[in-house]
Amino acid sequence: LLTSHSLNPMLLTSMAIMSIALGGWMGLNQTQTRKILAFSSISHLGWMAIIIIYDPKLTLLAFYLYTLMTASIFLTMDSTNTLKLSTLMTSWTKTPMLSTTLMLTLLSLAGLPPLTGFLPKWLIIQELTKQEMTTVATTISMLSLLGLFFYLRLAYCSTITLPPNSPNKMKQWSTKKQINTSISMLTLLSISLLPLS
Repeated sequence: LLTSHSLNPMLLTSMAIMSIALGGWMGLNQTQTRKILAFSSISHLGWMAIIIIYDPKLTLLAFYLYTLMTASIFLTMDSTNTLKLSTLMTSWTKTPMLSTTLMLTLLSLAGLPPLTGFLPKWLIIQELTKQEMTTVATTISMLSLLGLFFYLRLAYCSTITLPPNSPNKMKQWSTKKQINTSISMLTLLSISLLPLS
């Protein structure tokens, strides 16, 4: 951030596009939630790197909002003990409200319009268009569809998929963790900051 004025714009742009593409492609075939979110971080880093030369404050805004949304997702997954997609599929029956807010936060992280995650992507595309980099803006917009796919897969697994119920299976004891106010506040902010702004 401090040396952004001395960076080579062409090199940084090409590395940012490769970062967005790598994060999107590698996250498609993952089944562990930590790996999916790691490749999501690589993709979001590309969004931040592509705009750092032209508007460093926008990079900070994108970083802050991404940190807010990711912290909300990690705290939610920690409270439901979710490590894989298979365990995410069973969380709906245990904590339906938390799974619903997880779905909305994941869609916000994907950058869908009525949610907070759309704000930095929209501003970055707008700034790239002002800098007459329309093809770059179109390229990263199309590459973000890869990330949208695995966010939609996570959202589908967290809310719509129900585990099979067999009557002869013994019911497991569930130890419910207290849903603390930090998850509630982070989720609320990560869903509703765009409409509020």
